[in-house]
Amino acid sequence: MSKERLGAFMDAVIAIVMTVLVLELEKPAEPTLAAFWALRINFAAYALSFLWLAAMWTSLHNAWHVANTVCGRTIWLSIGLLFFSSLFPYATSLVSTYFESAVVQGFYGVVVIATTVMMILIYRSLANDDPRESTVRYMKTVSGFLVIDVLIKVVCAVLGVLFWPPLVSIGVLVAAVFIMIVRNTHIKGHLAAG
Repeated sequence: MSKERLGAFMDAVIAIVMTVLVLELEKPAEPTLAAFWALRINFAAYALSFLWLAAMWTSLHNAWHVANTVCGRTIWLSIGLLFFSSLFPYATSLVSTYFESAVVQGFYGVVVIATTVMMILIYRSLANDDPRESTVRYMKTVSGFLVIDVLIKVVCAVLGVLFWPPLVSIGVLVAAVFIMIVRNTHIKGHLAAG
């Protein structure tokens, strides 16, 4: 399979997942500001999941530009990533309804962490698929950033489940901002060097 075909398939599935997120938003009880304000947790959960999926998509988009080839292992890892990503609308809906629940926030954390681990595995697989030095260096650097990202999520998930459940969602936000900042800095440096 060409990397373009895999990238297009992943783009389509992620776009569908992002669309389903908005369909899961609860409607206000009445057309008033107070009714919309009552749904602030729903909108925050939606925005967080959308932001996270967008960050994931841009990261994968950049990876497809760097790598020349993909093999069967990368394809199956990508399908695994899409499996966990497809749980985002369900997990986000649960967080919207049970924001203070340690079980629900823990489940959301597991979905995000599992998706991130799949991304790390994809980057490492791409380094094997395309052994050019520039590709290997890029994939290892980005997967290293993602290891830090997943550690932030794991620490916040554990602390959130044990002490204050919303900390899981906050950890996802902090990790997303971290990865976007360091990745964008790295991409600019990689483009300038290569």
